[in-house]
Parts: sequence; C-alpha cells; structure tokens
Amino acid sequence: MTDTDGWFADGDRDDPDALATAVREGRANEPRDWPTVAVETGFASDEDDYYDALTEATTAATRAAVTERERADDRQVVHAVRAMDDCSRTANELAERLAEWAGTVDPEAGTGVEYARELARGEAGDALEEPAIRSLAERVADLADEADDLRSFLEQQTPAVAPNLSTLADPVLVARLLSLAGGLEELAKKPSGTIQVLGAEDALFAHLRGHAPSPKHGIIYTHDAVRGTHPENRGSAARAVAGKLAIAARVDHYSGEVKPELEAELAERIETIQARNAGDGDDAATDGGADDE
Repeated sequence: MTDTDGWFADGDRDDPDALATAVREGRANEPRDWPTVAVETGFASDEDDYYDALTEATTAATRAAVTERERADDRQVVHAVRAMDDCSRTANELAERLAEWAGTVDPEAGTGVEYARELARGEAGDALEEPAIRSLAERVADLADEADDLRSFLEQQTPAVAPNLSTLADPVLVARLLSLAGGLEELAKKPSGTIQVLGAEDALFAHLRGHAPSPKHGIIYTHDAVRGTHPENRGSAARAVAGKLAIAARVDHYSGEVKPELEAELAERIETIQARNAGDGDDAATDGGADDE
C-alpha cells in the first residue's frame, strides 16, 4: 500500500485473505478521506460499501493474527501445561471419589491415584470386581497417565521455546510462568517484581486492600533456590530468581541467544543468600532495601 492508493489498492473484493494481508501490512504516512478515495478508484460503490469491505477485511486480519498467535510454540506450551494441570486435578478428585466408593465394598481399600492404577490393573483383590468401580479406576489411571505424558511433552518442548528460562528453572515451572503471563512475549515485558508474585494474585490484592502483608513470592516458590532457602531469606531468594528470569525471558523472546552466564550468576547470588545466618539482618544492606519479612 502507498500513501495515495489506500489499503484497498489492487485489492479484490472477492479475496478476503488478500485484503486482510493489506490491512495487516499496509501503512500510510498521514490520514486521508479513504472512503472517498475508495469510491473514486472504483473499489467501493459508496461510503457504506467501503465500510462493509473494511469490516470484512479487518475481521479477516484479526482472525489470521489470532490463528497465527495460537499456533506459536509458546502457546502450545501454555495449552499443554493447562491441560496437564486439568488432568492432574481431575484425576485426584476422582481418586478421592473412587476411594470412598471402594471403601464401601472393601474396608482395606486404598486411596490416591496409585491405588486407582492398582485397581485398574486388577491388583486389588476379588472384593473389588465391581465393573463400575473398576471402570472409574481405569478413567483415573488414564487421566494420570495423560498428565504424565503432557509433563514429558513440556520437558522436551519448553527448552526449545525458552532455552534460557529452562536453564534457570524447571521446564514445567517455566511453562506455568508462561501460562500465567499469557505467553513468552507477555512474560518478557513484565518487570521482575511482577514475575516474583505471579500466581499470588489473591494475596497481592489482599495486601493492596490493606488486609494482608505483601506476598514475597508466587509460583516461583517451587523453584529449588527459593524453597531451599531459610524462610527469613526466602524473599531475597525469590527476588534474585525473578530478576534473572525476567532477563532470561527478554533474551529468549527478543534474540533467542543462549546466555549460560545467567545460570552461573543466579547460582552465585543464591549461594550468598543461603550462606547468611538466619536473622542476621543484612538483607537490607545486600538488596538495597528493607527486609522482605
């Protein structure tokens, strides 16, 4: 598209894909009376016809952009981790129901997903040969197996999508961060303080209302460096992890270059934090602010 022709130049009204591409890729240096130009060039019969064509083209352009975005590799990771969590949650809920039901038939009935797997394999004894109970156990086992398969998919796919993030954190944790943020680009745009509390939104909002202390971490609590740090220094560890994750997300999104020094820098920082004596009060001096606790 040129500044004088308009997005509809050389466009075929019967080819919505071409018009959508023109809308997405076209540029103009300044606004013009495009409906009048469209009528003068014969693209539209009148102003209403022009706006009808514009609506069709912008709708097609939006549909194409959404399709392209949803097929992106990071979106596949987001869908996989959400599906994995859904499978795990449903399997555990049904396993509880199965345990209650099986307990009415066999006082020695077990509990949990592993018991459901045993029952599905026919290893729970003759007392639990009820077909309906066995069928439910098989469904629980299938859901748990599906969750395991999705975890394996994430462990293979996430490092390809976000290599630096996956070096700093477990691939499943990275996938959950991508899911909470909405994708790699969205995560790359977030400051480290936001990444630090992703997954703790309820606690954060309660704090903003004055009903609770500020949360020190969200889902990154599951990171070994945070969980393995003394509670009095855990906020500092969460800050350190979030800071490096923020850098890694930006590198993964904007360049894709692998930066092994990020892992070494984080390990050194965490080692320093974990070496503190509990309650030694040097958090503020080290981190440039008040202690997290």
